Amino acid sequence: MNDTRTCTRKSGTARRPLLPLAAACLLFGLSVCAQAGVDQNHDEVLYIGDVGDDTVRGFDSKTGAFLGDFVQSGSGGLSGPMGLIFRGGKLLVSNQNFGLDNGEVLRFDRRTGDFVNALVPAVDPNAPYAPRGLVRAPHGNAIYVADIGTQGDDCSNQGRVAGYRASNGQYLGDLDRSGFAADFHPRGLVVGPDGLLYVSAIGCPIPPDSLFDPLAGYVLRFDPRTGKFVDVFASNATIPDLHRPEGLVFDEHGDLWVTSFRADADDNDKILKLSGKTGELKRVLPLAAPESSGGTRAYAQAILFGPRGDLFIPITGGDATTAGEVRRCDVKKKNPSCQVLVPADGTLLAPFYLIFEHTDPSTLEFEDD
Repeated sequence: MNDTRTCTRKSGTARRPLLPLAAACLLFGLSVCAQAGVDQNHDEVLYIGDVGDDTVRGFDSKTGAFLGDFVQSGSGGLSGPMGLIFRGGKLLVSNQNFGLDNGEVLRFDRRTGDFVNALVPAVDPNAPYAPRGLVRAPHGNAIYVADIGTQGDDCSNQGRVAGYRASNGQYLGDLDRSGFAADFHPRGLVVGPDGLLYVSAIGCPIPPDSLFDPLAGYVLRFDPRTGKFVDVFASNATIPDLHRPEGLVFDEHGDLWVTSFRADADDNDKILKLSGKTGELKRVLPLAAPESSGGTRAYAQAILFGPRGDLFIPITGGDATTAGEVRRCDVKKKNPSCQVLVPADGTLLAPFYLIFEHTDPSTLEFEDD
């Protein structure tokens, strides 16, 4: 798997045999496993969407123990789970719908993980084509979905950030990106401390297209009240390391952390910390050494802050020693320290987005009790 994939469709992903939940509970001695899904009474369950086998899996965020599949493989047509948020009694999942024309937004029961319905079905003419990030609007009854676009073999189909009514999926229109002249292919979304919607975006990701730009990366701001483009908060023109960003989250001090991918084999994949006020680079958290110097590639598509202010980093791709890892990093220190919470043992194949039950669906902040 390559981080530059547009996620328009999946191919060649190995699938492992699924262990029935009851058997998993017996095997791992997990008394917290419910009859269906994962018992959310367990402390600080971390939920991760796995594109490798189309599940949403539960883990103990303290020990890394696998707690079972919260959303079973393919439930409700799940094929390419991306953005995740809890809203009311439901888990909302942006679903890429690999192999079909349009993606969708699915709803699952918050307690059991059972499929409820498609909030935005693929047959809706305004359904997102290739959805990625998903957040609730800071005001009103709406959600935003980042649609990376790129149908076909060129970039003539630009991406968009689409709004839908959170209660019934009614299409509310797209954000107005007319003030941003470059190619627009959005990936991640988060509402910042200033109330603006921050959008990570990449340039044209299709190699045959003459506009192909694998190094382009932007963090853009929109006003969610008006839907208007505000400005370019950061880009690879101002921060040379900002390549193909996706996951972005704010820490407790209001600084922005964003995923960034290597430029070539002499570079490495990393997480960048940007000033929440100016967008300037404050820190680099490398995920691996460059391959040219003997490192093993490891990259993350999405990140999330969780209990005690730790940063959780699922390693979406790399090799057999790194892909499927989840790292937990104490980034409050001057020199951040990371531990492998979930090893690359096949429990996760290609982890993307992640969520806690107490993650705010707009700001993605972890809300301590």
